[in-house]
Amino acid sequence: MSDTTFDVVVIGGGPGGYVAAIRAAQLGLKVACVEKRGSLGGTCLNVGCIPSKALLTSSHHYEAAGHHFAEHGIKVGKLELDVAAMMARKAKVVSDNTKGIEFLFKKNKVAYVIGAGRIAAPGSVEVTAKDGAVSTLAAKSIIIATGSDVTPLPGVEIDETVIISSTGALELPRVPKHLVVIGAGVIGLELGSVWRRLGAEVTVVEFLDRALPLHDGEISKQMQRILERQGMKFQLSTKVTGAKVAKGSATLTLEPAAGGAASELKADAVLVAIGRRPYTDGLGAKEAGVEIDKRGFIQVDQHFQTAVKGVYAIGDVIGGAMLAHKAEEEGVALAEILAGQAGHVNYDAIPGVVYTWPEVANVGQTEEQLKAAGVVYKVGKFPFTANGRARAMGDSDGFVKILADAATDRVLGAHIIGPNAGDLIAEVVLGMEFAAASEDIARTCHAHPALGEAVKEACLAVDGRALHI
Repeated sequence: MSDTTFDVVVIGGGPGGYVAAIRAAQLGLKVACVEKRGSLGGTCLNVGCIPSKALLTSSHHYEAAGHHFAEHGIKVGKLELDVAAMMARKAKVVSDNTKGIEFLFKKNKVAYVIGAGRIAAPGSVEVTAKDGAVSTLAAKSIIIATGSDVTPLPGVEIDETVIISSTGALELPRVPKHLVVIGAGVIGLELGSVWRRLGAEVTVVEFLDRALPLHDGEISKQMQRILERQGMKFQLSTKVTGAKVAKGSATLTLEPAAGGAASELKADAVLVAIGRRPYTDGLGAKEAGVEIDKRGFIQVDQHFQTAVKGVYAIGDVIGGAMLAHKAEEEGVALAEILAGQAGHVNYDAIPGVVYTWPEVANVGQTEEQLKAAGVVYKVGKFPFTANGRARAMGDSDGFVKILADAATDRVLGAHIIGPNAGDLIAEVVLGMEFAAASEDIARTCHAHPALGEAVKEACLAVDGRALHI
C-alpha cells in the first residue's frame, strides 16, 4: 500500500466495522478497514447470522416437504437429504455476500487491508499480514470494531468435532443422532432447530429456569411449549459441569442448578451456546490506555470514544445488545460524529429476533422490566389463530403482544411469536422511534389479508377494542 495515512482506520470488518468504514467514506473521509479473517462481514456473515439463516431456510424446506406438503395437496416421493449440497449452498450465500462488501469498499474508495490490526500508539495501527509482513497505518481516528467470540464453558472443551461451537454447528458433515445444546438462548435454539428438522434428536440444557431467559416471560413459556411440540426436549435449571469424549461421542455430567446429585447425558454432538464475549486479543488496546472492564468490554463515552483521545469502539466489544444491526447503527452514528454531524443511536428501539419457526421478535421492555421499574402499563394481545393470512398459510402458532404506558398510551415494548415475526416487528420499531401511541398503530390502515393485521389488532386490544377476537 503506497498511501498509509488516513482520516479513519477501522480495525474489524464485521457489520459494525465495514458499515462505519463505508459511511465515513461517504461523508468524505479517507478510510481504511483492517480485517484479519481475509473475508469481510465478520462473525455475522462468515460463521453467524447469514450461514445460520441459510441452513434454517434449507432445513425448513426439508421439514415442510416431509411433513407439511401433503396438507396442501402436494405429494412427494421418498425424500433424500444431501447435507453436502446444503452446506455448499450455504457457502455460496456467504461468498456472494462477502464479495458484495468488497464491491462496496471499492465503490466507496475504502482501503481494504488484510491482516491483524494492533494499536501501536494513538494515531498508529500496526498491521501484521498472514505472511508475517508488518506495516503501519497512521490515522486521525481509530475505530475498534473487533466484535465478539464464543464464550467457553469450564470443563467442556470445544474441539469442533464432537463438542462444537456455533461455528462447528454450521459445518457438521452429517446429522447427529443426538445433539445436546448447552444454552437455551437465541443461538442454541436456532441451530438446535436446524438439526432437529434434519432428523436429530435435540436436548437443550439450560442453567436458568426457562428457555429464552432474557425475553418476556410469557413469550419464553409459549415458545418453549411450541418447540417441545416440535420435538425438542428441555432440561432446565441444570448445569453442565464436565464432558468426556470417547469414540466419537460425548458424555456430559449434569447437576441441578440449585445443587444435588449428578447425572450423565450422552450425545453424538454437543453444541456449547452459552453466549459470546468481547474479542480484544492481540489488539494492544489495554497497553495503549483503553479502559476495559472485568468482563472484557471496552469502556466508551456517549460519543463512542475510549479513554484514549482519537480511539473509538463500537459493536459487541462495548457491550449492550450483541446484535449485528446494533453494531451497524453505532458504526453509522460514529462515522457521522467523526464527520462533524450529530450521530445518535436510540437503544430503546433496537429489535431482536430469534429465527426459529415460528420466529420470535421483540423491541423495548418486557412486562418484568416494567413491573420492576414501577411503570403502570396496559397490555394488548392478538393470536395468529384469528389472523386470516396465518390460517391460510397454515402457520397460526403464536401471538402479538403490545405494552403501552397506561397514562400516555406510548408503546413501551412489543413481543411477537409467529410467522415472519422478524419482519413484523419493524412496524413497531418505527412507531417507537417516533414515540407512537398504540392508537397511532391501531388507526393505521393495514392490507388484508396480511400478517401485519395482527399487530394492528394487538394495538386495538390495548384499548379493549380488537375487532376479530
